[in-house]
Amino acid sequence: MEREPIVALDFPTWEISKSFLEKFETPLFVKVGMELYLQNGPVIIEELKKMEHRIFLDLKLHDIPNTVGRAMKGLAQLEIDMINVHAAGGMEMMERAMEGLVQGTPAGKERARLISVTQLTSTSEHQMKREQLITVPLMDSVLHYAKITKEAGLDGVVCSPHEASAIKDVCGDDFLRVTPGIRLKGDSAQDQNRIASPSEARTFGSSAIVVGRSITGAAEPAESYRKVKMEWEGQV
Repeated sequence: MEREPIVALDFPTWEISKSFLEKFETPLFVKVGMELYLQNGPVIIEELKKMEHRIFLDLKLHDIPNTVGRAMKGLAQLEIDMINVHAAGGMEMMERAMEGLVQGTPAGKERARLISVTQLTSTSEHQMKREQLITVPLMDSVLHYAKITKEAGLDGVVCSPHEASAIKDVCGDDFLRVTPGIRLKGDSAQDQNRIASPSEARTFGSSAIVVGRSITGAAEPAESYRKVKMEWEGQV
């Protein structure tokens, strides 16, 4: 993927999102999550496309295979650039998601990249073992989900930067490792457990980074974006 940070628009309304985006001189690659999409609907995607932003629709679909397949077919018509499901939904669900995405993509348009969520970056190993009853180490769980995601025919996974290198070794360099939990040095981890700086993520083997509060919560978002981008590109 391009060395372009994906900016998480973790805002409740389009008005706030638009005000934030107007601080930038060029279009961005943005992530639209559940908060923004579910409270505002598909109009969010329409408005972002008018401004020529690229879009990662982060809805983390997780339901029975038929439901996810049909939902994905509809979402494909929004002509987004990337979308995701939960790997915990299983291989059949992921296969149906891809089928729906292919079927729903308008003729002549490029299919969005479909990735799966392995373990959330807010999840600790202790929490995984205690609440999910997964007894293997967290890294093993993430690698297992990455393997079945590739077997299901998806394009990659969401993981923490700390797992990116191992996933690359197991699934190959073309298999995407999209990593949230990115913080500039000195920024608070907040509700994330497995975090890294942009330069660390590059070293660890991330394909793409998702950055939220280090940019959206900064006094000068455009300047923070520039710092993140320079680190991610290896210029500092």
